[in-house]
Amino acid sequence: MKKNPQFPQNGPLGRYGKVLLYVLVVVLINLVGVNLFTRFDLTANRVYSLSPVSREVVATLSEPLTFKVFFSANLPAPYNGVERYVHDLLQEYALAGNQYFNYQFYNPGGDDESALINQEQARSYGIQPVQIRAIEQDEVKFQKAYMGLVMIHGDLVETLPAITSTEGLEYRLTTAIKRMNNKISRLLALPEKVKIELFLSSSLQAVGPYLNLNGLEDVPRRVAELVGRLNGRLYERLDYEFLDPSSSTAAATAAVDKQIMELKWKEFRNRQGQIIPEDHGYAGLRISLSGESRSLPLISAVKVPIFGTQYMMASVEELEEILNVAVEDVIGINEKIGYLSSHGTLPLEAMAMPGQPRSEAASHFNVLLSREYAPESVSLEKMSSLAGIRTLIIARPTEKFSDYELYLLDQFLLRGNKLAVFYDPFDELKPSQQQMMMGQGPSYVPVQTGLEKLLAHHGVKIEPAYVLDQECFKQQLPQNQGGGEQPIYFAPLIQSRHINKDYPFISNIKGLVMLKAAPLELDADALKARGLTATRLFSSSDKSWLMRGRVDLNPMFMQPPAEADAFASHTLAALLEGSFGSYFSGQPLPEKPAEKIAETQDEAENQDDSAAAKAPSQNPLLTEGLLESHGERLETGRPGALLVVGSADILRDNIVDEAGSTPNAQLLMNMIDYLNGREEQAVMRSKTQSFNPLVKISPENRALIKGANLIGLPLLVVLAGIMAWLKRGARRRKLKQRFS
Repeated sequence: MKKNPQFPQNGPLGRYGKVLLYVLVVVLINLVGVNLFTRFDLTANRVYSLSPVSREVVATLSEPLTFKVFFSANLPAPYNGVERYVHDLLQEYALAGNQYFNYQFYNPGGDDESALINQEQARSYGIQPVQIRAIEQDEVKFQKAYMGLVMIHGDLVETLPAITSTEGLEYRLTTAIKRMNNKISRLLALPEKVKIELFLSSSLQAVGPYLNLNGLEDVPRRVAELVGRLNGRLYERLDYEFLDPSSSTAAATAAVDKQIMELKWKEFRNRQGQIIPEDHGYAGLRISLSGESRSLPLISAVKVPIFGTQYMMASVEELEEILNVAVEDVIGINEKIGYLSSHGTLPLEAMAMPGQPRSEAASHFNVLLSREYAPESVSLEKMSSLAGIRTLIIARPTEKFSDYELYLLDQFLLRGNKLAVFYDPFDELKPSQQQMMMGQGPSYVPVQTGLEKLLAHHGVKIEPAYVLDQECFKQQLPQNQGGGEQPIYFAPLIQSRHINKDYPFISNIKGLVMLKAAPLELDADALKARGLTATRLFSSSDKSWLMRGRVDLNPMFMQPPAEADAFASHTLAALLEGSFGSYFSGQPLPEKPAEKIAETQDEAENQDDSAAAKAPSQNPLLTEGLLESHGERLETGRPGALLVVGSADILRDNIVDEAGSTPNAQLLMNMIDYLNGREEQAVMRSKTQSFNPLVKISPENRALIKGANLIGLPLLVVLAGIMAWLKRGARRRKLKQRFS
């Protein structure tokens, strides 16, 4: 073998050269690793990877965002892993963010001067040391450590004083950044201005006094001033335009295309003998941005007894609120959530008198909602009471809805909004003190609110029954009652196999507990006729049955039915999506209830004190059928969504935890996020869901797996050894044959 004389392999230069070469390669690899950072996340839910919504939030920062992290050094396990996770997470944020994102770690541990300065700075932000447990030399010791961070964005400061776990940390940080950065950054990052168009025909001025619509000629100026005020608060990102369809053919065509409200009237003679010629006109507002648009009514129509159909102009205050929320809506930063507070619904706050127990409420659910949205209690009085609400929650209504109120809900859904109904088919009546002493429990009265027929029209029927399930929560009995477990059949445990995994916002939920749930029936014919898509979100097990008629939820008197055909799986939650058709299609406009008539009359008199307003019977335009309107009510709506859950008790405080870490709490917030177009945020919330129960298997399969572990694995080792021995013998024989 010929050797290179310049690099003798056995000489000192050759050995030292190899060492230097190895060192150089190691240094270069480390330099490449520092500058080209990457890692691979092989977890099922990509728990250690930044979610797309987190990347988007930090990539759109328009003002400096600073993270100051205060963590004591040399923390014991598992808290050192928390520090490492925070560091890696912020590094991921920095890689995805722009130049406005930065972070810095501070070590407040120790007694030196720099540590004391860091401790003082941490306390100034409200970060105090927490006590943690450490095991050193087989001894349990306690020590104080700083484990918090603060986010500074302009004048806004938000603190996480104690980070003792990595669960849900990315979600908490991202939502906090989004909350601080949302409105300003979205407005400044808009590729174009938000367009506001006012369609108002000058021809309407001829009939305005006969419809309580005086001052129409002044509306363009008032709307322009209103948009000007909003523009000052929204960084001049609004573009206003007034269009008169009476004087512009293009404006008239645009009004028809954009479904602006149209009023048509025939020739009529007023009380002074003047002839008002036949004509028509348009009135409405349109807000649009990059293909996203909202139509807002400028004139509303209400039908009341005696007075007939009344037309009313929205006030300046109502228009300002409607416009502001509509602009936030098309930009994507509307955080308002409506919660129906009338009709005996479940209250959001627990009200308790001194010396009395707290009333049942959904206060924990309200806390979770308030962290992400702005919950607003609403009542059904008129359409403007729902202005600015994109999602309305109705939880356990017990009082009847009038046709007028159902009409408002119908039109709300048809405008492309979202409706979430948590229904209970029974009203629970508590026993009196004397009845309780006699051992009598609560009674359950079937509820008929009228909301059932609206839901049935869209294809969801709610049966007046409760779903009982053998796969249910089991209560531990005390020893004085014999011990053991008592199945609570009306609290079904929803296993992972009965949860729909087609939607990402629910795919990470591995189990749920329901309480007093009603079965839902999806009407395939009605859904097909209306072109709606219906999805079962989760169902009971195949071992469930129904309790109808007389309801008694005393667990001591519950037994599964003896008939095998009584068991079946039942849908407990359904999601309907698509363009909904009006329940009132082809019907006259419902009349406003009698208790609301006075309000309508007062509104009409406040707008106009003329004789035409006070004596509609003398107004031929309204009494002789000379006026017709189009566009004030929708027959087919924009794409919306209807969520129906057969239980309202899952909103109560005994089911929803205030921290929002249980599967039930995360499911509720994920459903609300999905309805509000925040599906990615919902996925991020539940990707660290720790509840992951084992899959139940039959005793036969369990015995088979156990036998495979006890016998199969040793048998495989023996077979592998035999095959290796045979292969080695064959090789010896082949060598012996070759060299013999």
